[in-house]
Amino acid sequence: MNVLTQFAQSIYGNDYSNYDSSSISNEDAATALAIGGTLFIVTMVIAVIIYVVHAFLLSRIFKKAGTPEWIAWVPFYNSWKLLELGNQPGFWAVLAIIPIVNIASAVFMYIAMYHIGLKLQKEGWFVLLAIFVPLVWLIWLGFDSSKWNDTPDQVTPTTPPQTPVQPTV
Repeated sequence: MNVLTQFAQSIYGNDYSNYDSSSISNEDAATALAIGGTLFIVTMVIAVIIYVVHAFLLSRIFKKAGTPEWIAWVPFYNSWKLLELGNQPGFWAVLAIIPIVNIASAVFMYIAMYHIGLKLQKEGWFVLLAIFVPLVWLIWLGFDSSKWNDTPDQVTPTTPPQTPVQPTV
């Protein structure tokens, strides 16, 4: 025994020389590996399903906007194009991977989703679906019969123009 081991035993009164460096059995290690591997595979399958559903629904929105549908399947580029369709700078899609900056990126993404909703003849409150239930927002916009209007802000005024009053002398 070395000096430190003897010192530790004299203070604590325990003999640690009988223990291996690992107290886990081979069966326990195999079980942990099987559970970890299964969780990894299940997580990856769920992630792929979510990605495929998201890309498919996004491609339907891109089709309405006259954008090539394949863009919806390319990571980062699909977010870039979604931002551009919503009149926002596309570079926010790349900045979304930077901590703290991603909060501002999310705000710009929601603003873009608001404009996309307007371009598909939806009310302003419709963006709440994009914020709180994005899957419902994608399904609704992807499958409804609305047409893309690239200039939704040019609304006809509800008040008729007034004729100028002639001053009386």
